[in-house]
Amino acid sequence: MSQRTYVGDLHEHLGEEVTLAGWVHVRRDHGKLIFLDVRDMTGIVQAVALPGNPTVRESADQVRAEWVVELTGIVNKRPERMIKPEERNGDIEIEARTITVLNEAKTPPFDITASTADVEESLRLKYRYLDLRTERMQRNLRLRSEFVQRCRTFCFENRFTEIETPLLTESTPEGSRDFVVPSRLHPGLFYALPQSPQQYKQLLMAGGFERYFQIARAIRDEDLRADRGFEHTQIDLELSFVNREDVMAMVEAMVTRTVEAMGHTIREKPFPRISYADALKTYGADKFDMRTDEEKAAGVLAYAWVIDFPQFERTDTGGWTFSHNPFSLPLPAHLDDLMAGKNIDSIISSQYDLVCNGYEVGGGSIRAHRADILHATYRIMGYDEADTEQSVGHMLEAFTLGTPPHGGLALGVERNVMILTGESQLRDVQAFPMTRGGQTAVMQAPTRLKPEQLADLGLSVRPPQR
Repeated sequence: MSQRTYVGDLHEHLGEEVTLAGWVHVRRDHGKLIFLDVRDMTGIVQAVALPGNPTVRESADQVRAEWVVELTGIVNKRPERMIKPEERNGDIEIEARTITVLNEAKTPPFDITASTADVEESLRLKYRYLDLRTERMQRNLRLRSEFVQRCRTFCFENRFTEIETPLLTESTPEGSRDFVVPSRLHPGLFYALPQSPQQYKQLLMAGGFERYFQIARAIRDEDLRADRGFEHTQIDLELSFVNREDVMAMVEAMVTRTVEAMGHTIREKPFPRISYADALKTYGADKFDMRTDEEKAAGVLAYAWVIDFPQFERTDTGGWTFSHNPFSLPLPAHLDDLMAGKNIDSIISSQYDLVCNGYEVGGGSIRAHRADILHATYRIMGYDEADTEQSVGHMLEAFTLGTPPHGGLALGVERNVMILTGESQLRDVQAFPMTRGGQTAVMQAPTRLKPEQLADLGLSVRPPQR
């Protein structure tokens, strides 16, 4: 392919011959003139096949929408009367000299030149790669990329180290259901896919990194809904030698700088702090929307911190379980009650959630960093010494070897980007989301394994019960 010019750079090449490569967005035959709107990742420009060039006319006559082409031509200013100021490249066009077809395309199953919001979901996800070509999905995923990049840059500028944690880990009884992976080398044993990097990021604090982050994949076998899926991405942070206000201030600075640089308006800075009890009293929930109707129409972002959550909540059997995760530390004034196992319903956690426009978009806490504190938490939840050792023995050991005070937070990428784009479903800011029925886009998972695959894993599958 000749030296390629992107559509977004064409204004730098007025009067010059350029080579474009992309898709035919729209073809219009006006008799003497044939117009092709050519699209690449930077935009759309109109090309015209003139009657004086029979070769290019013949090629333009053959191509159809979504054909992949290479086109050479001269970048010309449009006549004043034909300029379209509402279009990004409405003041220029390409006088086509050659058109080479790189790949043909059948007629798409839905219109790619318009929003596909009303196209039936199963059809959109079957042909997700076509859906991704639409202006809406291109915008959403590029905005997602920008959001992540700006947060990543902030972290690097503030002495964080980016570290990946394992995707194959140990199944634990806390949290949602795990997705499990059978081991071929250890028949009958299973890995679990991580619901979060919770324990590993705490172990990184024990490892002396002090400020860690990663763009982490989190995988949970939980009921699907518009703002929740099996898989999501989070910007995961953990810091040593901090208190609750330190972490909240760091995250608030990152979010503020990121979204304002992307052109958004924040309703109130610093973000309001609202206790869990007051949130329930005022809004009836711990995630809420504080905006007026006018602010909603203007796309204002109303962030708030929810703090002072109960450390524990009752189980269906009358016992106690954690409200956030078992590694959260209570507020200093409530640590003695935790250690003594008394006034359990009054113990307040160091947990903090970030909410925006009615959604929880992030959450974290200051963590337990001493073995005796974690032991006390598990005693309240009804674990004996052996059960606690079986569940978190590796964490207890790390806490006896000089683990510093630490805390962190995870920001949900999809929920944040969903708000920034004005979408109402996570799948509209993910490249290849699950269907509502838990099936993969484009591919057909979940599927059955072949008998030889099951044999390698030492597994057998019982037929479904009817």
